[in-house]
Amino acid sequence: MSRAAARRPVAAQAGAPGAARVAPARLVAFAVVRRVFEDGAWADRVLPAEAARQRLTPRDRALATRLAYGTVQRRATLDWLAGRLAGRRADRLDAPVLAALRLGLFQLAYLDAVPAHAAVSESVELAKAAGSRGGGLVNAVLRRGAREARELVAGLDDRTPAAAALAHSHPRWIAERWFAELGPPAARALMAADNTPAEAALRANALLVTPEELRAALPVASHRDPVAPEAVVLEAPFDAHGSPLHAAGAFMPQSRAAMVVARVLAPRPGDRVLDLCAAPGAKTTHLAALAVGEAEVVAVERHPGRAAALERTVARMHARGVRVEVADAAAPRGDGPFDRVLVDPPCSGLGTLQARPDQRWRARPDGGHGLACEQLAIALAGADALAPGGTLVYATCTIAAEENEDVVARLMAARPQLALDDLRADLPLWHHPTYDRCLLALPPRDRTAGFFIARLTKHP
Repeated sequence: MSRAAARRPVAAQAGAPGAARVAPARLVAFAVVRRVFEDGAWADRVLPAEAARQRLTPRDRALATRLAYGTVQRRATLDWLAGRLAGRRADRLDAPVLAALRLGLFQLAYLDAVPAHAAVSESVELAKAAGSRGGGLVNAVLRRGAREARELVAGLDDRTPAAAALAHSHPRWIAERWFAELGPPAARALMAADNTPAEAALRANALLVTPEELRAALPVASHRDPVAPEAVVLEAPFDAHGSPLHAAGAFMPQSRAAMVVARVLAPRPGDRVLDLCAAPGAKTTHLAALAVGEAEVVAVERHPGRAAALERTVARMHARGVRVEVADAAAPRGDGPFDRVLVDPPCSGLGTLQARPDQRWRARPDGGHGLACEQLAIALAGADALAPGGTLVYATCTIAAEENEDVVARLMAARPQLALDDLRADLPLWHHPTYDRCLLALPPRDRTAGFFIARLTKHP
């Protein structure tokens, strides 16, 4: 990102003529959409800063999140819609005009509770406040969109990968891959689920509180979940990172699927545990909590900045027995053996498209091969550090076969003393459709992030 882009705040828009007539939630959403597509920023990093700048209430923050994330997720469909209604290709429109059209059309086509006049008029004001002379075009296109957008979107089908990519706003290569690997019905369901809000779940820090104690302390309604005993699933908007409970280490925002990873590894008091690629630390601190603070956890992270953030997370979560090490996770280790090893390597993140709305536009069709090579190297290092009789868990937040079951198969071929455990009894609802000893959480079926989990035992 350029320095000029980094200095372009929402506050400048808020002070512009006409911006005072725009709801703060739309100001924030507009800024996030522009930063994502013009500056390459991450939506989940920009939104908290912009929301704080505008001092959004929890209700407005929830609306800003829905508008920003939904607009980013639906970019392909919205650009097609803008092109149809404007009579010109979306990529030929000025950046602020396109951002205003995307935001306005998202509301008109997909949100029932937003008045059409507000979506139109405030999008026009946003374009004007950004210094664009295209307010008239935005007004004309959105007025037409108020009449036609829903019908046009409803007319899209998803019978083929190309059609599904447009209807569900995914890159075509993702649609083609999921049609081939999961089958058309599951692929369509997955793409549809990717455009819905992600689950809002917290992991109660068992070192400090029980899930029921956490629920009683929260200002919003919540419920428990049988899949992850530590999980508290929220039923209303909640600023988790701004809560004093978060600062005190009472909880960790985390998907239920991610919570299952540490449970499958099942560390015990007295174990030596190796956590490879440990930042940002949600699973690291969960491992420590499951061992009631009585395991030795070596958390490896190669990036110094991420390692420092991991140290802060460990301290905030009161995770005793954790040692953070700045090192390459794929490098051979001289401090083994370990009783438990978690291999949670970098991946394409295709299981987290609900929570990370811009990830689908950043992933590349050829990226999986390079990642798979890195993933295998890290898994081999973990296997070599594992004690005989020890347990290794390989987990990713993607559902791509080349990063999951293919890596596990290559790992077992290279290290024949590893045997794949059968996890079907642990979570029968999450069984992998083709690699049946493993787990595969699918967002439309399991209402959580997409995760692959394999557990292996090292025999002498």
